Amino acid sequence: MPTATATPYRMFTLQVARTRRLTPSLLRVTFSGPELGAFASDGRDQSLTLFLPRPGQTEPVMPSVEYGDGWRQAWLDTPEDTRAVMRSYTLRALRRDVYGATTEVDIDFVLHGTEPGAATPAGPASRWAADAAPGDRAVLLGPSVADNGAIRFRPPADADLVLLWADETALPAASAILETLPAGTRARVWLEVPHAGDCHAPPTAAGVDAEITWLVRDEGAPSAVEAIRAARLPAARAPYAWIAGEAGCVKELRRHLVRERELDRTRVTFVGYWRRGLSEEQLRAQAAA
Repeated sequence: MPTATATPYRMFTLQVARTRRLTPSLLRVTFSGPELGAFASDGRDQSLTLFLPRPGQTEPVMPSVEYGDGWRQAWLDTPEDTRAVMRSYTLRALRRDVYGATTEVDIDFVLHGTEPGAATPAGPASRWAADAAPGDRAVLLGPSVADNGAIRFRPPADADLVLLWADETALPAASAILETLPAGTRARVWLEVPHAGDCHAPPTAAGVDAEITWLVRDEGAPSAVEAIRAARLPAARAPYAWIAGEAGCVKELRRHLVRERELDRTRVTFVGYWRRGLSEEQLRAQAAA
């Protein structure tokens, strides 16, 4: 399987250029800023770390050290009620100028709990995104090398079938992956979303055979494991799978693909973007323990 190059990352100071509501659950925020000229990525499921201001702040409070010089500890040492909100996202798209320098990046936010009367209150990132306006400031930890270790979708050269599953948190990454599949690729895709209004067909490159199944929770869709277990997959000598979203579901799907479908475990990329019942802070603390 192809491996990623060693990756330098750096901090980018950004501002909101514009926002656009995509679906009932997804909001796209486009960021710009002169420092983005050094941002480089091949896209796909590029992971990013975003730092946002807390309510009442005009910009995120960040430690005065650069990435690689103890920034994480310095961030932890900053009082919790003051330091920037840190959240993990994936790059949805970037745009470049005529010289090849990045000028804008898009990040899609899942809005949970921002609607009136929501059973579960919105988290800090959803609240920030829902109210974001041009000029609002943020800081991004991202790559300055296009092929980097925070891109996990890496199908082997001999892959003759690509399997994808994503919930709404991984939908931006899955959409970016589908856009970059080369002509001749066969893909079977399951996308799980809360509402029917969240279904929007991701674009694919010409010559890609992508069959997309939407699993809409509001409509009583079967679980991801049930849906994929019931699916008849095309014959393939060397399938490759990428599954991302809620960690418990990802674990079940990986077990199904490896044990029941008998996929080579080294050809299954799995990423838990969140865990049911835990905030990102709790998930990070659990991972670090």
